[in-house]
Amino acid sequence: MSMGSRGSLGGTIALLAVLAAATANAACEDPPERGVNWSKCDKAKLNLRGDDLSGGDFSGADLSRSDLRKAKLTNAKLTDTTLIRSNLDGADLAGADLTKASLNRSSLQGLNLSGAILTKAELSRANLSQAKLTGADLSKAELNRAVLVEADLSGANLADAYLIRADLRRAQFGNANLANANLDLADLHGSDLSQSVGLVQTQLVGTCGDATTKLPAGITPPPAWPCTASD
Repeated sequence: MSMGSRGSLGGTIALLAVLAAATANAACEDPPERGVNWSKCDKAKLNLRGDDLSGGDFSGADLSRSDLRKAKLTNAKLTDTTLIRSNLDGADLAGADLTKASLNRSSLQGLNLSGAILTKAELSRANLSQAKLTGADLSKAELNRAVLVEADLSGANLADAYLIRADLRRAQFGNANLANANLDLADLHGSDLSQSVGLVQTQLVGTCGDATTKLPAGITPPPAWPCTASD
């Protein structure tokens, strides 16, 4: 190949790279709508309350401190998305992919995450009170100090999840997989684990519960029960 041809090829590649970057930046300016592609876009502190963003691609995007209350994000792609301190109360994320998403300290009260993928998601100190997590994949998720009061975790996969100091009062765990989940100092008052699978006796050591906590057959309350949340 001649030097002129190589130079021409190099110029073409550089031009294509510039055009690709321009196209990506243009996509970041697209309005919030169904199927929008905001992958890797900086969209922090937005007001997206009630917007229909179902099927959208937000992978790698920054949506931290955004208002997403009652937004529709069904089947959306949110892998590696930053949603720290965002408000998603009442939002619908059924079937969404939140693998490795960051939702630390976010408000997620009453939202729908049924069938969602949250593998290795970061949810430390997030508020998931009354959230619907039926059939969700929370394997290896970080839920330390998360609030899951009255959350529905029926059929959820919590294998290897971190639930240290999590508030699980009155949560439902029907058929949930708790294999190797870390429940150290978790509050289990009134929670129903009677139909959960994978739970072993040693996982309850250091947890807090009382007579209202329902356990699977063959699992007994640890000597520390009954106890208070401050124990």
